Amino acid sequence: MSLFIAILLVVGGFVALVKGADLLVAGASSLAKMLGVSTLLVGLTVVALGTSMPELVVNVFAALKGTSDIAVGNIIGSNISNIALVLGLSAAIFPMRVQNSTIWKEIPFALLAVVLVSIMASDVALSGLASDQLTRGDGLVLVSFSVIFLYYILGLARQGKADLDEVPSLSKQRIVIYILFGMVALVVGGKLVIEGAVSLATAIGLSERVIGLTVVALGTSLPELVTSVVAALRKQPDLSVGNIVGSNILNVFMVLGISASIAPLPFSDAALFDAIFNTLITLLLFLFMFVGHKHKLERWQGISFVVMYVMYMSYTVING
Repeated sequence: MSLFIAILLVVGGFVALVKGADLLVAGASSLAKMLGVSTLLVGLTVVALGTSMPELVVNVFAALKGTSDIAVGNIIGSNISNIALVLGLSAAIFPMRVQNSTIWKEIPFALLAVVLVSIMASDVALSGLASDQLTRGDGLVLVSFSVIFLYYILGLARQGKADLDEVPSLSKQRIVIYILFGMVALVVGGKLVIEGAVSLATAIGLSERVIGLTVVALGTSLPELVTSVVAALRKQPDLSVGNIVGSNILNVFMVLGISASIAPLPFSDAALFDAIFNTLITLLLFLFMFVGHKHKLERWQGISFVVMYVMYMSYTVING
């Protein structure tokens, strides 16, 4: 497959993933409104799952195809870009105040997620095994943690206000079409991205890990990046860091957990390095909440994250 065709497949796949997630969320939210279900309860869950759906679909195809480096690189890379690039750029444009619950519950939960993966994948160092990998058992443990986190989200939703006004009212036929087309677009998009990414790695001589960390991870994080930067440009201080951190939690516990449950995911030394870097920037996000203006991600901190992201990606590509 030529380089041009590989790029077309990746770009087309990302477009299908983003549009599919949008249609699925719109259809499911409207269905909740029609049925009289608490849209705040359903909406939070649907949106949380919807924003992680591109990563999930891509990883399921990667696990089924046996391209574990793309599956691992996609999740670790998405988490790194969510904090260092998305939050970094947003804070550099307009400093953001962080909610107390995010600081003391969600950021530590995100930190627990990457620490747990790093421990689970360190089979050689900790257990003396021949290779490092996330086993099916590890995957099921991670999925169990995702259930706990979703229960936490539902608890938060019950404390909020159910506002149905902003949810569009769609006809029954349109709801069915949105949900079905959304799911089809996600499946087709995920398959295109994996096929294109593998061919791209082969064509330009980069490893699947590097393609997963860069092209695939940035592509699946694109919705969060665009939404956050636009909100920052409009100077909306209510931009929720919790949404980004929540996405990171689900990426590890749900997406990586399901991927490992389908097929064990081998972890290279380089992938462990990526997981450790993910751990460090998550810890740094927590520490930044107590430096300078407390409970606020300031402009200089955002710039620091972006600089670290550029340095990390440069190192990854050069040594990939």
